[in-house]
Amino acid sequence: MPQRLTVDAEQVHRLIAEQFPQWADLPIEPVANGGWDNRTFHLGDGMLVRLPSASEYALAVEKEHRWLPPLASRLPLPIPVPLAKGEPGAGYPFSWSIYRWLDGEPASADRIADPVRFAVDLAGFVTALQSIDTADGPRPGKHNWFRGATLRTYEGQLESALEKLDGRVDVSLVREIWKTALDARWDGVDSWFHGDLAQGNLLLKDGRLAAVIDFGTCGVGDPACDLAVAWTLLTADGRQAFRERLSVDDARWARGRGWALWKTMATCSHTLGDTDEPALNARRALTEIFAEYSAGSHPADHYLRTAEYEGEQHLPAAGSDHLSGRQEIP
Repeated sequence: MPQRLTVDAEQVHRLIAEQFPQWADLPIEPVANGGWDNRTFHLGDGMLVRLPSASEYALAVEKEHRWLPPLASRLPLPIPVPLAKGEPGAGYPFSWSIYRWLDGEPASADRIADPVRFAVDLAGFVTALQSIDTADGPRPGKHNWFRGATLRTYEGQLESALEKLDGRVDVSLVREIWKTALDARWDGVDSWFHGDLAQGNLLLKDGRLAAVIDFGTCGVGDPACDLAVAWTLLTADGRQAFRERLSVDDARWARGRGWALWKTMATCSHTLGDTDEPALNARRALTEIFAEYSAGSHPADHYLRTAEYEGEQHLPAAGSDHLSGRQEIP
């Protein structure tokens, strides 16, 4: 697990004053719900300072400065574009970035005005991203926690989650869904992917998708990881519209379901007993995964022991890696 740094506004002020004195007089305030991977601060009214919280996340800084500007010019929605890159200093050990601030509120079921339209808009963004030339793009690796590579990378985490959740989920069904995902072959054609299309990284204005942020896990490879959002955030109707708009074949869909299963199971296993909003989101996401898979191959009552979960509230936080205040899922 990454060893995260604590960064305060005074330290950020020193960094700005030393390296970007033209902005030294601007107020600096921490961003509410700034996430796990980076410590984020408002710089005046229109900029954001983003400092990796651990060495593992600092690997993404160079990538973001290299690739976000050309990606932004080809995408239908705003994404973060770095304005300046800072260097280690003032006791802070990594490179860091200044971005233009993007307005919006994190997507959630109660904020999305039209779930199907949201799904179609998101699919349009993903389609545009996948159409961009992948030449020299960043392959899966430590910089993005191997998003876009094989799901087998996370098999150990899934097994650990199954041990902790045994008796709370249908273990045989989880293994079946996982095996289906592993057996679904990728055609090997690289595409750009975001890597973490979770609710905290999808911004809304007036209930509509308005921006996509946090490209720290982006890269080129198997884009199935970007389908996980179909189960972790979208409604059933939205999921169908999302798949149709993307023209996703069965193999990629199965791999995407596998990514959603891994994220949800791993997060649930680290947050047993929680009853907050993220916990409810996780229960919903896992139910969606089981129900959607079971609809094609299992009796409807096979996928979830509903009464047990309603009474004991066992299934907790899912969705974005960075929503839980406990152990992080990369």
